[in-house]
Amino acid sequence: MTHPQSRVEPLDGLADATGRLVRTVDSLTDEALAAPSVLPGWSRGHVVAHLALNAEAFIGVLRGVTAGDDVPMYRSEEARNDDIEGLAGGPAAQLRERFLASTTHFQEAVVAVPEGGWAGELRRLPSGGQVFQRIGLPGMRHREVEIHHADLDAGYGPGSWPPEFLDGILVRLVDDRSGGPPMLLRTPEGEVPVGTGEGPVVSGSRVDVTWWLLGRGDGEGLHGEPHLPELGAWR
Repeated sequence: MTHPQSRVEPLDGLADATGRLVRTVDSLTDEALAAPSVLPGWSRGHVVAHLALNAEAFIGVLRGVTAGDDVPMYRSEEARNDDIEGLAGGPAAQLRERFLASTTHFQEAVVAVPEGGWAGELRRLPSGGQVFQRIGLPGMRHREVEIHHADLDAGYGPGSWPPEFLDGILVRLVDDRSGGPPMLLRTPEGEVPVGTGEGPVVSGSRVDVTWWLLGRGDGEGLHGEPHLPELGAWR
């Protein structure tokens, strides 16, 4: 009998999101890749490099699962950051090739995971880092792809996200932000409390609210009564 937490969710949404991302990256000239992204201090090339290396990190984990080994995502945070800088600062053709290969190899690694292989944990670092449930890996990659696609600021924004992704990420953000300042989110679809729900009322579209909860932008399109709360970074 298969353990209920050993079988991964359907990957259609991730595959579609990856296809959209690939088309956007293909459309970027070398100059466009070097231009700033939404993320402070990162060019679009940095975002693409991060997406490539994130996929490679997950590939390493999944190949380890298939081989019966426990492989962490990264050697260290310093190595991860250095790798992003190195790939982003190298030739644009190399960045494109590495990114595209990572999307193909990720799909292959997912398919190769044996039955029951999704049960268990994955580690971000060899020791002392974050630990996640392996079953959540495809969802983690899906969020990386959709959110960082919007971070490229290349014609695909949070308003481009499929409704089911927007709904899911908003629910997750409300939970993740529950330890921060309490507030009440008010959108045309209804009201959602964050934490106790006491404190400021933040009004706006679901897209603008979600983008702001992600730590992006300055709250454009939102109204805070009496003010917009100060949010820390989202991890």
